[in-house]
Amino acid sequence: MSNIIIRKEPEYDEKIALMSADAQFDIAEGEARLASEISSIKRDIKSPASPPKVPKVFLSNNCIFNCAYCGCRCGRDKERYAFSPRELAEMSVGQAKASRHGIFISSAIYKSADYTQELIIETLKIIRNELNYRGYLHAKVMPGADPLLIYRTGLYADRLSVNIEVAKSEGYSLIAKNKNKNNILTPMGHISGQIKALGKEREKSRFAPKFATSQTTQLMAGSIGEDDHTILRLAGALYNKYDLARVYYTAYHYETPAKGYENLEITKTPAWRVARLYQADRLIKLYGFLPEEIAPSSNSYLPRDMDPKAAWALRNLHLFPVDVEKADYEMLLRVPGIGLTLASRILKARRYTSITEDVLRELGVSLRRSGSFITFGGRYKGIKSDNPEKLKVLLANNNIEQSTH
Repeated sequence: MSNIIIRKEPEYDEKIALMSADAQFDIAEGEARLASEISSIKRDIKSPASPPKVPKVFLSNNCIFNCAYCGCRCGRDKERYAFSPRELAEMSVGQAKASRHGIFISSAIYKSADYTQELIIETLKIIRNELNYRGYLHAKVMPGADPLLIYRTGLYADRLSVNIEVAKSEGYSLIAKNKNKNNILTPMGHISGQIKALGKEREKSRFAPKFATSQTTQLMAGSIGEDDHTILRLAGALYNKYDLARVYYTAYHYETPAKGYENLEITKTPAWRVARLYQADRLIKLYGFLPEEIAPSSNSYLPRDMDPKAAWALRNLHLFPVDVEKADYEMLLRVPGIGLTLASRILKARRYTSITEDVLRELGVSLRRSGSFITFGGRYKGIKSDNPEKLKVLLANNNIEQSTH
């Protein structure tokens, strides 16, 4: 008996420290650590401001699953913890009030998917009914959770998420052997169905139950050697089928050998690839591009040295230049250097004046970037389309690696 080691439950402060390290494995809101990875989006592809950082709390890191890429996997020797719903609720409200942006409640799969989901529900219930917090709550849904538990979670949360992780269903057997497409997509379908059904009920009666209004998911890049064409086609399908608010992308890292995955190669997806996927995602979600346009099978990886809209334009020079005095909103959005805001400004300015070079500069259009793809007042000031290599040099962004470490 003297050889038996009894591990002591970590103290509350120790749990907090452990939780901070574990929370990095789940991305479902705007985060400070993503800021550098997506900074190039703001420069190359204009889109609404990134969402504010939402603090993340973790119910438990004591996972029964053994996903190769996850630091919480059961096969890893590490100190484990589990908060009580009361502890987690009080901590969540404190962090939510401090940040003023709400809270994201997540967890490893503790004992079972349903058991973990019940603990999350109890935490949410305390937050809403006892601590009277009415701000933003985002809750994680466990793979394979019972539909009734998903429904009960949505009654307290504003947003729900279940992470799909891999871009091909066969990837689960390679890097996440306890998961499969059914225990991911089935909960995602339940969430989508409830959001639609209860949304319609609320339109008819203000006494209808309040339910979460959106859901997100997380998708890894490079987990099974898939190309960007595959990732973006999946993202597009998820947006269409499940009405997702966002797909969040992470770089797949397998740097510490895991038990049960001895044949896996050590892999670290570069951060610049995630940055390009975020740019491509905004083109799909906000600009009206199809995934096949951004990463066609003939160019299945997004380029490292150029944003995906500029790369698309170079592949479609036969569509340019466009007359900024006649082009519709959708075509203006496809011009490199012209985003949502500038396209709207151009349309508004056309009501009152002719679009000249001076007007474009006043509106904020960079002719260095856009000039080769537009005409104005019958004038063209760009590089001729018969010199694509010179255009490529003009549009290339060689600073992305520096901005995505």
